[in-house]
Amino acid sequence: MSEYRRDIDITVKVNGVEYIENVPAHMTLLQFLKERLYLTGTKEGCGMGECGACTVIMDGKTVNACLVLTVEADGSMIRTIEGEAKEGMLTELQKAFVEHGGTQCGFCTPGMIMSGQNLLDRNPNPNREEIVEAIAGNLCRCTGYEPIIQAIEAVVSKKEATSLDGARSKSEG
Repeated sequence: MSEYRRDIDITVKVNGVEYIENVPAHMTLLQFLKERLYLTGTKEGCGMGECGACTVIMDGKTVNACLVLTVEADGSMIRTIEGEAKEGMLTELQKAFVEHGGTQCGFCTPGMIMSGQNLLDRNPNPNREEIVEAIAGNLCRCTGYEPIIQAIEAVVSKKEATSLDGARSKSEG
């Protein structure tokens, strides 16, 4: 007869820091982030994977942390909103969200930023359709999505301008 184990040892890397923990088999990644690591930026909206407020990046893909069991994340690398800003400096995408009004009430913002950043990590030059597709799993009640899309587009435009400036400098030199 096999023994039923309630707790399982896992190792995860969250925002670059490795954690070795003993967790209940039923604990979601969202619960782990909030209750064990005290990372409160990832929000719980619906608890059913419908709203995207709990979006994090796990092994290079966006996931709803409310749907992933912590034991399923064993061995994974996870990025949360807390891991985005470095040394108190906002990322270009975070700045763009502020500048374009993509943060109205702020509840969906962490999930939106993680979805947008994951897109930019995979494709630094997405078109509008790709941006809309990337944030399709994230619901926002306040902005009407346009400021969020414009924020992501602004980061793309800034990268394109920087690329063009660099190309001009090389051709002139």
